[in-house]
Amino acid sequence: MSLRWAKVALLLTACGGAGYRYAGRDVYFGPDGGQVWVRGPWPAIQPSRNVDDVIDQLCPIIMEMDGAREKDYGQEYCGVLYSLGDGVFYASYPSPLGEMQRIGPNKRKSCTSPRYVRDERGRAVGIADYHSHPWAPSPLTPEDRWAKNQRWLIRIQFDTDCHVMKLVPHANEPQPGEVYLRKGRAWELVGIIKPEHKPFGIVTDVGD
Repeated sequence: MSLRWAKVALLLTACGGAGYRYAGRDVYFGPDGGQVWVRGPWPAIQPSRNVDDVIDQLCPIIMEMDGAREKDYGQEYCGVLYSLGDGVFYASYPSPLGEMQRIGPNKRKSCTSPRYVRDERGRAVGIADYHSHPWAPSPLTPEDRWAKNQRWLIRIQFDTDCHVMKLVPHANEPQPGEVYLRKGRAWELVGIIKPEHKPFGIVTDVGD
């Protein structure tokens, strides 16, 4: 086993259980004045100069976390992709902090997009947030696409089948938002959000 995968196995042993959600609080993530912070970098994710290489690692590891696959009773995890200005992209630890949401007769724990990353090596500049959904198929929800909920340049979302979606909201720009689906090593444009639809996150399929 390589040193990296030994570290990953150790992290999953420590973090995969419910203990991460409690013991990890104020260590790897925490609340701050109504916002959420996360620590970085997350050693389970290999940094890269290509942000897509970082994105491609997220889902398989997140899906080993406690509750990540438990559907209506499941747990979402949120984190940030960022750089220190050195041209390398990193992933933060995931945070489970958020609100309980009712799904029919059941409840699931949503997560709150972190406000900032704490990295002892320097000032972290966030470029994207990522979050999981605990069931499949589960694309970006309307709330995921609302303009008021966009904090970063990019939003990454994935479900339990590791269908990965990317939203480029262009929140404060005149051009439409863009919705992509990861296909192999490429992104396929599957929809746009017209400027007048950005507040509501309404997607127009490509070709309509």
